[in-house]
Amino acid sequence: MPLSEYEQRVLEQLEHDLGADPKLGHAMARGQKSRAHLTLAVFGVVAGLAIVLAGAITKLPLLGVAGFGVMLAAAIWGLTGGKSASSDKKSTVKPGGSGSAAASGEGDKGFMGRVEDRFERRRDEGNL
Repeated sequence: MPLSEYEQRVLEQLEHDLGADPKLGHAMARGQKSRAHLTLAVFGVVAGLAIVLAGAITKLPLLGVAGFGVMLAAAIWGLTGGKSASSDKKSTVKPGGSGSAAASGEGDKGFMGRVEDRFERRRDEGNL
């Protein structure tokens, strides 16, 4: 089912508002991790597993807990740390424009605040 012209305009406005938020763009930017980064993370997980096994063989619980900590740290570092391919690029989207929050004087409010204001305005006008 195709969108009406009104729905297309609203969708374009939402896309514009989402694209104008540099913090959101940076948070949502995803890229491939470098091969060396992932290799080191996998090596850290395997090393942590070896330490856990060594702790189990020698019956030293402290060594096992340390090995688990190494595994956990390596896994978290592998999934979240390091530079991604997109983190080197700066966002080129600039806020502003004809329908932006900067033009309407709502620059202090976040995206959700502007959406709530628009919803309340439409509800008050009876345009739901």
